[in-house]
Amino acid sequence: MEVNDALVDKLANLARLQFDDAEKSAIKNDLQRMIQFVEKLNELDTTGVAPLLHMSDNINSLREDVVKGSISREDGLQNAPLKDEQFFKVPKVIKK
Repeated sequence: MEVNDALVDKLANLARLQFDDAEKSAIKNDLQRMIQFVEKLNELDTTGVAPLLHMSDNINSLREDVVKGSISREDGLQNAPLKDEQFFKVPKVIKK
């Protein structure tokens, strides 16, 4: 696969990015190196190699849901820079 200016322009358009000529040249070189690497991997003989679906033999090694205690409201608000008796106070972000 050949990486040319048209391909870089198309990818930049799809990603909503803009590049100058120097950046396009660097991106073109990087993309070409990535494609060469993948093509090199395609030269390997993988017959008889099972696809890797999981990184380990463990399947669904999830912990059990256990109800545990939590910290008190006072402890949770202890280091808050701005608070009242029950809540954190934050600056208003929605303006009408």
